[in-house]
Amino acid sequence: MPRLNVLDLQRQIRALPKPVIAVVAGYAIGGGHVLHLVCDLTIAAENAVFGQTGPRVGSFDAGYGATYLARVVGHKKAREIWYLCRQYSAQEALDMGLVNTVVPLDQLEAEAVQWAREILEKSPTALRFLKAAFNADTDGLAGLQQLAGDATLLYYLSEEAKEGRNAFLEKRKPDFSKFPRFP
Repeated sequence: MPRLNVLDLQRQIRALPKPVIAVVAGYAIGGGHVLHLVCDLTIAAENAVFGQTGPRVGSFDAGYGATYLARVVGHKKAREIWYLCRQYSAQEALDMGLVNTVVPLDQLEAEAVQWAREILEKSPTALRFLKAAFNADTDGLAGLQQLAGDATLLYYLSEEAKEGRNAFLEKRKPDFSKFPRFP
């Protein structure tokens, strides 16, 4: 059976341990609409247009395109977007929570760079876990596994984990008493 490779791209965007910013100038319709949706943040130019065409052309996205959209804009609005296949302005998208901000087209790239710079000032580990936590809810067990894997990796880098590993290698009982037990 052939593969729908855009699904791999959607999963990659969600699994990437860094925030992904979608920058939309012009049309984000159909698959482009879903791609901006799966990104962490969306900055739209004033000329951006959003919407779905699937049912109009005999297609649909029952994954992120429908279910995650419903989480973002609400079930009634998501059904409207899919069932009616209307197009929405950048301002309408902002009003329904589909995008984070709307800027003039000539400021779009500068705004995206500014947002990226602000993100780069933040803790990469905190951002990684925040993204995993946000996604765990909507990505089911795959999202929970990503969060668990990230947490395990971080733990392995701790002195507490090193004590356990070293004790095993040295064939002694580990001394975990020196590590705090948080409530």
